[in-house]
Amino acid sequence: MSEGARAGRRDAVAEMKRGIILDAAQRVFAENGLRGASMRAIAKEAGYVPGAIYAYFPSKEHIYAAALSESLIRLREATETAVVGAGARERLVAAGLAWFDFYDANPRDLDMGFYLFGGGMEPRGLSEELNRELNAALLATLEPVRRAAIEIGATEDDAVVLTADTFAHASGLLLLAHTRRIELFKLDARPLMAQHMEQLAARIAT
Repeated sequence: MSEGARAGRRDAVAEMKRGIILDAAQRVFAENGLRGASMRAIAKEAGYVPGAIYAYFPSKEHIYAAALSESLIRLREATETAVVGAGARERLVAAGLAWFDFYDANPRDLDMGFYLFGGGMEPRGLSEELNRELNAALLATLEPVRRAAIEIGATEDDAVVLTADTFAHASGLLLLAHTRRIELFKLDARPLMAQHMEQLAARIAT
């Protein structure tokens, strides 16, 4: 085996182990939150001794940031894919629904995302720069909504308000759905999200 092939194999193994650690960490964070998690618990969940994961991440905060970053990348791909080939009004609705659907199907990602949504947790070890980067990545997941709103006819300022409206409405419905409080009203969250996005699109067009 050539040196290049060996290096490629080492990189593949390292990436696989990193993925295992991130998957395990998500489960631990979902169960205990960032404050209650520990490197030891993450290592145990991943099937490694604690010292082994320090070769990949120096702290649980760095693991949290990496897992959240990868979640936001997947979310952005989902919202960008949803709008391909559609008209502006259809893209607005599709992007909002794709954002909702991603978190509806991935509740662990939603739990992590609420660190950015509410700022309720104060993770030690995350720099202000990293926090800015993660918040910018979150806003990027909603960029298809903003772009579509402008194409329909919204001003730049109105498009920002509409994007925030989409964010807030989806977050509220997801919270109701995942806590099953929506059942109090005998309603389904997704049709409500679709209805809201259609109403937003109509409001811009008039």
